[in-house]
Amino acid sequence: MTGERLRLMAVHAHPDDESSKGAATTAKYAAEGVDVLVVTCTGGERGDVLNPSYGTVEPGIEAMRAVRRVEMAAAAQALGVRQHWLGFVDSGLPEGDPLPPLPEGCFAAQPLEVAAAPLVALVREFRPHVITTYDPTGGYPHPDHVMTHKVAVEAWDAAADASRYPDAGEPWEPLKLYYNHGFSLVRMRAVHDALVAEGHPSPFGDWIDSRMAREIPEREVTTRVPVADHFEARDAALRAHATQIDPDGFFFSVPRELEARLWPTEEYELAASRVPVTLPEDDLFAGVGEAGA
Repeated sequence: MTGERLRLMAVHAHPDDESSKGAATTAKYAAEGVDVLVVTCTGGERGDVLNPSYGTVEPGIEAMRAVRRVEMAAAAQALGVRQHWLGFVDSGLPEGDPLPPLPEGCFAAQPLEVAAAPLVALVREFRPHVITTYDPTGGYPHPDHVMTHKVAVEAWDAAADASRYPDAGEPWEPLKLYYNHGFSLVRMRAVHDALVAEGHPSPFGDWIDSRMAREIPEREVTTRVPVADHFEARDAALRAHATQIDPDGFFFSVPRELEARLWPTEEYELAASRVPVTLPEDDLFAGVGEAGA
């Protein structure tokens, strides 16, 4: 594939997910000339205002959708990527015992083929060599994150098969599929220990204790992408989501010098590959250049 521009598609559930999960990676590849497309499955319409200094947003999903679109545009600009709305409505995060039913018509309540069809069409149009998304748990049990995993895997499986989704464009075969691993216990514990050792407050102690108490298994990390030079772009993208991200909160609690020294990578799990690979890797496109795609 000599001379062909590499293409990366990052599939996320809500606006702000692209800035908190793999953002420095997308910024890195965009800066290196890769064509990067962030796909946002929902409009984030049912998200709460999580930044205490933001103020209020007019009630209703239409008002929140409008705010989140402005934020998403600013985040995409900070990362240097393109962005596409898949067009579904946020499902919200159900709470209670028993859990309430999902809102009618929301993303997570769609039949899989209905939810996946626009993503299959987009894969065939954009023709990515690499796709990133969430693992089967969604990374955490938000119904939109779990559904995002399902539609991304469906698109990975179906996009090259002309008999599936026959009205969704000319077939295209992506070469590698990855799951994001942004909040591994190993990483959180290492950062927590370093903060405490250097006399900084750590917000991660309770999180680590809770994670350990629930005995959540760690998934395999196959790929560590060096991204420290792109933390600034990631942070700018996070701050762009002002309704969601507190600039004095969790995401900015680690001094950047310490982060770059201690954990200068973002981690991924290679879920599937149609090209030969040698693990571990430090590049999502390892092996792609030899594929003749």
